[in-house]
Amino acid sequence: MDAQTETEMPTGTVSDEPFLGPLDIILLVSLLTGAAWYLLKGKKKETPASQFKSYSIQPNAVNTMTMVENSFIKKLQSSGRRLVVFYGSQTGTAEEFAGRLAKEGIRYQMKGMVADPEECNMEELLLLKDIDKSLAVFCLATYGEGDPTDNCMEFYDWIQNNDLDMTGLNYAVFGLGNKTYEHYNKVGIYVDKRLEELGATRVFELGLGDDDANIEDYFITWKEKFWPTVCDYFGIESTGEDVLMRQYRLLEQPDVSADRVYTGEVARLHSLQTQRPPFDAKNPYLAPIKVNRELHKAGGRSCMHVEFDIEGSKMRYEAGDHLAMYPVNDRDLVERLGRLCGADLETVFSLINTDTDSSKKHPFPCPTNYRTALTHYLEITALPRTHILKELAEYCAEEKDKEFLRFISSTAPDGKAKYQEWVQDSCRNIVHVLEDIPSCRPPIDHVCELLPRLQPRYYSISSSSKIHPTTVHVTAVLVKYETKTGRLNKGVATTFLAEMHPSDGEPLPRVPIFIRKSQFRLPPKPETPVIMVGPGTGLAPFRGFIQERDFSKQEGKEIGQTTLYFGCRKRSEDYIYEDELEDYQKRGIVNLRVAFSRDQDKKVYVTHLLEQDSDLIWNVIGENKGHFYICGDAKNMATDVRNILLKVIRSKGGLSETEAQQYIKKMEAQKRYSADVWS
Repeated sequence: MDAQTETEMPTGTVSDEPFLGPLDIILLVSLLTGAAWYLLKGKKKETPASQFKSYSIQPNAVNTMTMVENSFIKKLQSSGRRLVVFYGSQTGTAEEFAGRLAKEGIRYQMKGMVADPEECNMEELLLLKDIDKSLAVFCLATYGEGDPTDNCMEFYDWIQNNDLDMTGLNYAVFGLGNKTYEHYNKVGIYVDKRLEELGATRVFELGLGDDDANIEDYFITWKEKFWPTVCDYFGIESTGEDVLMRQYRLLEQPDVSADRVYTGEVARLHSLQTQRPPFDAKNPYLAPIKVNRELHKAGGRSCMHVEFDIEGSKMRYEAGDHLAMYPVNDRDLVERLGRLCGADLETVFSLINTDTDSSKKHPFPCPTNYRTALTHYLEITALPRTHILKELAEYCAEEKDKEFLRFISSTAPDGKAKYQEWVQDSCRNIVHVLEDIPSCRPPIDHVCELLPRLQPRYYSISSSSKIHPTTVHVTAVLVKYETKTGRLNKGVATTFLAEMHPSDGEPLPRVPIFIRKSQFRLPPKPETPVIMVGPGTGLAPFRGFIQERDFSKQEGKEIGQTTLYFGCRKRSEDYIYEDELEDYQKRGIVNLRVAFSRDQDKKVYVTHLLEQDSDLIWNVIGENKGHFYICGDAKNMATDVRNILLKVIRSKGGLSETEAQQYIKKMEAQKRYSADVWS
């Protein structure tokens, strides 16, 4: 901070003496030197607060880092480490796996650190070879349609677009993907191959995890072979000690001022009270909900149409983008977990990283209280992974309970099978685990350390900003189901949304949101024909597309054939937006093809309608170079639709199987075939 000083001049006669005597000069130089030292010292003290791009105890952290602070090489050298584990993570799983690898490195004389590529000077990879027996591991998730995660995008572009010399770099890659998506583990596969092309040495084979199955099982199987190979490669030995170590230390802070305590903010303290654009994942906008209405007419299920007010926020969106929402956990679950851990949920505390070189000082914003941590920051409904159960075992008073948790968290085939049955198939979350093993009573702070971060939930936007510039619409099915143990599990975000109903005379309920841009777009020319396949809530982005086509027609523009394939169970129950869609059809905006699977004896799905319409499909995509869109379930529907499309291309285009595959790939490259799918 700069300071201004005023010097008061004494009044009186000006003498012939020099203005400053020798002693004055010495004193002045001393003062200036001292002031300079103090200012520089102050700046050095301020610097660490500015290096953390995410959750720091400092309330005014800024997103800038100096070359020294984002130097992972200097951190490795200063702390005697040889292992750095980078992660590309969208939901937190890759980051969690990276942390586990770095933590385990101690057992193998490979003290490690976790690093976010977005917060590092990744050009330093070229210098890693200068550290003896060093290793870089990459835990990289593939997001969307074969894309790198947000925090890995710059690194991905860097190795893709530069002819680098990575000779001497030792590396290994574990990819995280989902086989129901077409571009399964594309990022991990590419980075593994590209690093080798650039001269780096692959120390261990590429690992590929499938989130459609048990991704942790893939990871454990991979790292069981990874560590022995690393030991052989570097000529080191395992210490053989499997020590459970805490990553964070607890600091209770009963005397901290209330205005310094986080109450649910994602990053900046008071950011939800004092809102400042631009709004993004680390600075969400607290949007009022103007409308929350039921779309289903009957049938016992619920589907919500929700409208978020973004007027004055400077947020912009386009049809096809995603709205991300930060939900909160169910109050009853929070209270139950607090009781099971014997915790006072109002206790204010911080968890402080025991690794002083880590840029991640806290697992979530601190200081906060346990109620806020369990409500806003932790994924308490997630199925606990084996490393969590392994650590919980140490808090069992009964030996049989301890042995059971150790068994199901082991790598033995029987243990894996029991974990699958007892945790995954039975959908037990941390609360259920502690309820069903009554002798296990872990301290609440360790539970907070072990659980993953509560992630934002993404929804395809179901409106067009050309019609609704100040509101964003989403369409969401309320998730709830009974488990094998007889419990009722509820979706975190939709349960939260279901309670957010505007009431006359009361302030509108507000939810933290941000917009995530997408490549899912209508063709730039409105006369280009399109086919949209969106059963159930897969209709959401196409509602925005249809609004946009209607807007173009009202402007006097010619619009191309717009065909929508929609499916639901019964016309009388879950035909969402029925009146809107029928009106669009009457006015010639859209050609509706609707399948009601349970309105007749033989079930009819959108795939049956597509098979009937091969001439229409080929006319659009083959003869008129139109666009084809899919939105909805990735596992079954999207795969079936793609196969039908291949069949149409083969039969109507007279192409072979290989040629038809190439035809779709070309459509993808031209942005004429697009999918917005989930599993």
